[in-house]
Amino acid sequence: MSTTEDHADDRPVSPGSLTHRVPDLGALELLLAVARLGSLGGAARELGITQPAASSRVRSMERQLGVALVDRSPRGSRLTDAGALVTDWARRIVEAAEAFDAGAQALRDRRDSRLRVAASMTIAEYLLPGWLLALRAQRPDTAVSLLAGNSAAVAERLLTGEADVGFVEGLTVPAGLDSAVIAHDRLIVVTAPSHAWARRRRPLAAEELAATPLILREEGSGTRQVLDAALGGLARPLIELSSTTAVKAAAVGGAGPAVLSELAVGEELGTRRLVRIPVHGVALARDLRAVWTAGHRPAGPARDLLSLTRG
Repeated sequence: MSTTEDHADDRPVSPGSLTHRVPDLGALELLLAVARLGSLGGAARELGITQPAASSRVRSMERQLGVALVDRSPRGSRLTDAGALVTDWARRIVEAAEAFDAGAQALRDRRDSRLRVAASMTIAEYLLPGWLLALRAQRPDTAVSLLAGNSAAVAERLLTGEADVGFVEGLTVPAGLDSAVIAHDRLIVVTAPSHAWARRRRPLAAEELAATPLILREEGSGTRQVLDAALGGLARPLIELSSTTAVKAAAVGGAGPAVLSELAVGEELGTRRLVRIPVHGVALARDLRAVWTAGHRPAGPARDLLSLTRG
């Protein structure tokens, strides 16, 4: 079978895909520039390519279409009759591509104009405010909404499309989410200074901590998951509350011992409203994670926020 390199009049052998039968946008833009400037060299300079590269691209397009498009002479380059017709079609394709690009940019602008963050309570209260202030300096036009809840609620909001990125404190990453460790934290046992544990001379044993009713966060919270896993089970809660602030207030008020993030009790420890109780035989370190819908790496302001968490 002959090819168009042997017989310019023959139709080229082409697979069924339009990708193989229609020149790419770069080639069409070159053809439009040649038509406008009357010079292959001028068109090459305008598009930022070399003249040999422009000539090669035109020849490749002619082979692909099976027709001659440009007549070259010492006086310049002019379109053939077929080239003029193809240029009219090319102009419509390029205009459609420009409309496509403008639409895609509008979608990016809409995405970048807002950021929905879901975060577990400790991160929402003690880390996110600083991150969001830094993000505002980078993206002053991005409106940010924060949904605070336990780690289970964060996962649900991501999976239902109510949040763009989330932050959790739990041991595991729920199915359907991808994650990255962004920080490390430690849980500590605290009581009011009036509690009997505040006068202990020896560290508290892990077994005693596990057997003691504590002021705890609700089930589904990352803090409770980590504590339960580290101790191999917990006694029935003394009080069960839905926020770190409420747990801390109850402990300060003398209701009983609590286990809280170091991030949450720095001020209270410094003013002796709470006392740290050493514990022997258990590690209460944990990872803090950013999470997002599996297979959809954060982009735009969500990506920028993630970069700030690692700064």
